Amino acid sequence: MARMRPIRHTHSVLKAPFSLFLALRYLQPKRTFVSLINIIPVIGVAIGVWVMIMVISVMTGFDQELRRKVLGFEAHLIVNGPEMENDWRDVQTKIRTAPHVLATAPYVQGPVILAFGDRRATPIIRGIDPELEEGVTKLKNAIKEGALDLAMDDKGQSNKVVIGKDLANELGVRLGDTITVYGTGKVSEILNEINKARNDPNKKSLDELEEMVLPADLVVTGIFSSGRYMYDANYLLVPLNVAQEIYGLHDGVHGLSIRTDEPYKVEEVKTAIYDMFPRSGIELSSWIDLNHQLFDALDVERNVMFFLLLIIVVVAAFSIMNTLITVTGQKTREIGIMKALGATSGQIVWVFLALGMLVDIVGTILGVVGAMLLIRWRNEVKVWLAHTFHIELFPPSIYQFSEIPAEIVPRDVMIICLSAFVICSIAAFIPAYLAARLDPVKALRFE
Repeated sequence: MARMRPIRHTHSVLKAPFSLFLALRYLQPKRTFVSLINIIPVIGVAIGVWVMIMVISVMTGFDQELRRKVLGFEAHLIVNGPEMENDWRDVQTKIRTAPHVLATAPYVQGPVILAFGDRRATPIIRGIDPELEEGVTKLKNAIKEGALDLAMDDKGQSNKVVIGKDLANELGVRLGDTITVYGTGKVSEILNEINKARNDPNKKSLDELEEMVLPADLVVTGIFSSGRYMYDANYLLVPLNVAQEIYGLHDGVHGLSIRTDEPYKVEEVKTAIYDMFPRSGIELSSWIDLNHQLFDALDVERNVMFFLLLIIVVVAAFSIMNTLITVTGQKTREIGIMKALGATSGQIVWVFLALGMLVDIVGTILGVVGAMLLIRWRNEVKVWLAHTFHIELFPPSIYQFSEIPAEIVPRDVMIICLSAFVICSIAAFIPAYLAARLDPVKALRFE
């Protein structure tokens, strides 16, 4: 009896290597180096993991890049209201004393009609004070041609404009060209003057109407590219006084732009500013408020895509289950012999469970490597598809980015890999458990 104890001890130590050894043995067929029945589930797992990592990384990158572009071109907070037309300087002075406020700048913004040669467009004009605006939004970083030159002359006048890259390309505008801008802020007044002109025999109203629609001729001194199509195809930057003149605001503005020290804590700043103006009609909108529908839609789409793409992994898991069922059918005699020699049900389970796990691990590794490579060369692939097959994979006019953004988050990759491992392991356990329940007497008798 004393000699039997070390044998049992050795048997318990070799339990895991025994199962792993057989699992590796079953992966390699007798006549060829690899088996097609094992390659198919590996490819299935690899494709599932690859697609999930690729899509989730692109959607995460899209969300993060969109936030960076918004914060680079838009202010953290926007203040507007009736006070902006007359007392905006007093409001600005008070807001500068609010906690977490770093800088403020006035602006005038609205739609205009743009003419260049025989081409027309209806962009948005944004009148700014370049010096003050630089403390709120980093517009200089977006200038690709020329400069952010909106300086006034000695008389306090300026006829300069900075135009978005896509808008300039659409109209054929280059540096030094002169564009004509018509304001749309006086539409109701213009219509009244037209009605007067019809009944005015002296045509005096026509002269007044001509003064109201007098266009502004502006020289292009810079072309900016924010990286977001919505801005680059729709915005003109002009001096504040030019926009005020176009909209007939005299010294008034449409609002104030505010930059804070922490863009994700703007709600605290909003509360503090509202407390400073308890009975006024000012309205505050943060960059999150202005874009919340887009950000919410991205979050929902990202979560939905994760669960939809998980179906690919589930299909791969069924492929692993089918493979193991086939293998257990082929190895019925071996299973019977192992059980007859004293192999436990747990050992048999671990043989086929380890086989399924090995297939899953290999497929997951291949999927991760493939996803990383494609993410690295994603924009080159996009260009190749466009030139070779004329497939526009990521249209800038729809997605607002000239390149495909992507950001790999280790936590997301880990969740995807663990999800694939758990699903495939569960799928592998079912045929492994059925194999362990096989009666050795029946298995050897029928073999």
